[in-house]
Amino acid sequence: MNLAANNIPRIPVAPKSIQKGIALKHLLGSEAIDCLAHNISHVYPRFDDELFRRVTLEGLEPLGILERGQHLARALRQCLPDKYTTAIEILLASLTPPLTQTDDLGLAVFFYLPHVCFVAEYGLDPRENGGHDPFEISMLAQYELTKRFSAEFSIRPFLIQQQERTLSRLLEWTSDPDPHVRRLCSEGTRSRLPWAMRIPAFIVNPDPVFPILESLRNDQCLYVRRSVANHLGDIAKDHPEVVFATCERWLVEASTEVKWLIRHALRHPAKKGDTVALRLRAAAK
Repeated sequence: MNLAANNIPRIPVAPKSIQKGIALKHLLGSEAIDCLAHNISHVYPRFDDELFRRVTLEGLEPLGILERGQHLARALRQCLPDKYTTAIEILLASLTPPLTQTDDLGLAVFFYLPHVCFVAEYGLDPRENGGHDPFEISMLAQYELTKRFSAEFSIRPFLIQQQERTLSRLLEWTSDPDPHVRRLCSEGTRSRLPWAMRIPAFIVNPDPVFPILESLRNDQCLYVRRSVANHLGDIAKDHPEVVFATCERWLVEASTEVKWLIRHALRHPAKKGDTVALRLRAAAK
């Protein structure tokens, strides 16, 4: 047996994309639970992996993928140390290496859904952390997790409960060298992000997110610019005039990449025949 290899953190094998007839929930099945127990036990030998497997497998089968992420997060809370900071430091130590721009793990990255659910559920409450504010360690956790999966789901409770503090940190991250981190700044603040809880304050007033979008509109990475475009598309559902005015301004001396972003952002109102959207898309060609 190769003992060194046995200590390497593992991630389950998964398809590159959604397969017809195969439910996403199976990404968080027994193999993912085994990998999670293995990775944690390597950095925290006191981890009761037998208890963890028993707790996670109980009632798992009928749950969908998001419910499974939350179910596994609750099991982690039961089996890791009581203090949130200690627990999250163990989880961070157990992570596999971050993704690079050329990595293509497909759906395997959903392995980290329980981790972001853990942060979302327990990472804001000082009572979970011995009375101490857990904001900084939670933001560090999301910074690391978004390099391996995405923290777009877990960042949303922080934006709802501590908007100014969280937006300030995300604005700093718009200049981060990692494109996964920069994308989080746009994707995580989308008011109507699919699969995720909505952010009512941004639906009513999107103004607080525009400094982030302004900072990222010329990002060198299409992965990030596409998120900015989709974010503008979300805003256009509630405040089309704001998005139209933004696109009009961005069109002045716009690069080819920004013109693509504008066309992508306005595709839905254009499909509905909105004359302003059609005009702006034509001007962005």
